Parts: sequence; C-alpha cells; structure tokens
Amino acid sequence: MLKKIRIRKHTKIRKKIMGTKDCPRLSVFRSSQHISAQIIDDSENKTLVSASDLKETGTKKEKAFKVGKSLAEKALKYKIKRVVFDRGGFLYQGRVAELARGAREGGLNF
Repeated sequence: MLKKIRIRKHTKIRKKIMGTKDCPRLSVFRSSQHISAQIIDDSENKTLVSASDLKETGTKKEKAFKVGKSLAEKALKYKIKRVVFDRGGFLYQGRVAELARGAREGGLNF
C-alpha cells in the first residue's frame, strides 16, 4: 500500500522535473537499510554520477550525509554544479534531507 502511494507521488513529481545536460536531475532512492543517489541526464537517458552507502559506517543519517557529500565531490569532477533535486516520492525529512544537506555542503546547487 505504501509503495503504491510513493510510486504515485514519484510519477507526479517526474511529470514536472526534467534533467538536462546543463542541469541534470539528482535522484534519491531510500530503502529500509540503505540510501543511494544518482545524477541523471534525462535528455540522453544516461546516469552521469552515482553513490551509495554500502561501504559507509555510522548511523543511517550519517551515511546519507556522506553519500550526498561524496556524490557532490564526484559531480564536481565532471563539472556539474547545478542539479534538480528529485526526492523520489519520499518525504523531505530524515535521511533524504541529510543527503540533500551533504550534497549542498559538497558544492552542488539546487
């Protein structure tokens, strides 16, 4: 039931958000244990940069912050500074907000 609601929210969000070459989309996926993020160019249907917390240690929020920061560092190597944030139907709180904070501190603008 909750997964259907999240997917419905995500499709509504995706109708409005589009990642381009100049301003790609930062997509977030959160499971019960892990969190991952990708920077995607929707015009070419290509993932430019990705990061996940599989090798990180700490609490879930700390891992999410580290994922955001490492994703931003990788993106800056590819000269990506501006992105559009796609929360994936998840609420903007907790781990999703920490990932966004880490990405902002890492140098991404959204």
